[in-house]
Parts: sequence; structure tokens; C-alpha cells
Amino acid sequence: MASSTIEVGHSKVVSHDEWLMARKEHLTKEKEFTRLRDELSRERRELPWERVEKQYEFDASRGKVTLGDLFDGRSQLIVYHFMLSPGWQEGCPGCSFLADHFDGLTLHLANRDVTLVVVSRAPIAEINAFKKRMGWQFQWVSSFGSTFNYHYHVSFKPEEKVGSNVHYNYDLQEFPREEAPGTSVFAKDSSGNIFHTYSSYARGLDILVGAYNFLDLVPKGRDEDGLASTMSWVRHHDRYGEGYFTDSAQPYSPSKITSDSCCSGEQHS
Repeated sequence: MASSTIEVGHSKVVSHDEWLMARKEHLTKEKEFTRLRDELSRERRELPWERVEKQYEFDASRGKVTLGDLFDGRSQLIVYHFMLSPGWQEGCPGCSFLADHFDGLTLHLANRDVTLVVVSRAPIAEINAFKKRMGWQFQWVSSFGSTFNYHYHVSFKPEEKVGSNVHYNYDLQEFPREEAPGTSVFAKDSSGNIFHTYSSYARGLDILVGAYNFLDLVPKGRDEDGLASTMSWVRHHDRYGEGYFTDSAQPYSPSKITSDSCCSGEQHS
């Protein structure tokens, strides 16, 4: 599959000694960033928990399951809130971009006492049809008919909007769509009590996108500055064509989701 071959603009060309000096200076900053990230992760683990009192129920391919069932015998659960609303013909391209990373992770996470589950509000038949098309194997359940998505602020009812604003990413902000991306983390103790330990939204999800971490290493970086929105170059992995170039003036609008796609507007910080 071809990709963009536009010539990369290059920085100053120097001798090896000058290159090495500049690289070491930057390495000092990288090490400091790593230390700060480690400290932030430690503080995240020490955040207080809240008990989950509501009995959430989901539709899985095997039938009805509870939030407790989703742990699958482990004590830690990560839920990715995938934007796929009832009636959409395909899922959000940005969420799909992130989900392309999941299948390789699940076995490794399971060996660290973590279960990863994807949740969407679409009925399970619609989820399974899109999942089959994408070739994914990870566990994906439906919260259709449940308040789960609304309680964790990734789906919005018309009456929830204050003007054009909704509660998203711990603030009241403009959000023109009925669905939003996010991730939530839960823990279960030996007595079966479930606790909500963490949720993250918007650019807080960047750390989950392995492809972005690779792009951040190359001279062009993410190369999104001139695009209609930050992720408007992203396609479902079966929608890239040979000789593909991004039209910076036209965000991608998959069928039946248009303005409800998380890639159709600017990313929220």
C-alpha cells in the first residue's frame, strides 16, 4: 500500500560531532520527561476510588453479562468507550485507528491481571458486523439500553446539552456529537466489590495510540497541522488506497456518521 511521498523538509545538516552534541542535549530532556511521566503514573495509581453502586448489564455475543463478568476472573478492567451509535453503518475512524492496536495487547495485559473490553452503545448485532469487517478478535460488548455510556460521559442525550455544551473531559464544553471517545478503569476486590479508579478522554487517549508514538519519532511527526482536523487523515484500515494522499481541506466522513464521527471536528484538549 502506497502512502504520501511528499518530500520531507529537513533541518540543518551538521557534522557528526555537532549532531551528537545536539542529540545528547535532547536526551537530557527526554530523560526528564520519562521521570515526570513515571511520577505522573505513580500519582494516578494513588488517586482515590469510587464504589460502583449501579448494576450495569451488557449484551455480549454469548448473552447478557454484568460489569463484574467483564473482569473475566481478573481484578483490573480497562474499558475503551468506542464511538459506535445505534444505526451507524461503521464505527468512528479515530476509535478504529486506536482499536487496531488492541488484539496484540490483550494476552500481555491478561498476564498482568488486566482485562481489556470495548463498549459501544450500538446493538450487539451491529457491533459484530463491523467487528467482522475489521477482522478484530478483542471482546466488544453493547451497552444498548443501559445508562453506562451516559454515566461515564461518552454518550449524550439531547436534554443533557446546555445550549451546545455537554459534560465531557471533566468540564462543560461545546461538543456537537452524541458520542465521544474515552477510557475507564475499574478494580474488583476479593469480595466482588467494583470500584471506578480512573477515566480519561480526548487527548488523554493519545498515550494509547502506538502509531502516534512512532510518528512522533520521524521528521514529519504526525503531520497534521494543515489538516481540516487533527485526525482527518485517518481511515478505516480497509479504506486506504494505493497512492493515497490526504486532502487537507476534506475530513473523512464515513457513511451514516458524518458529523458524529470523532474525526470530523477538532480534537478536544
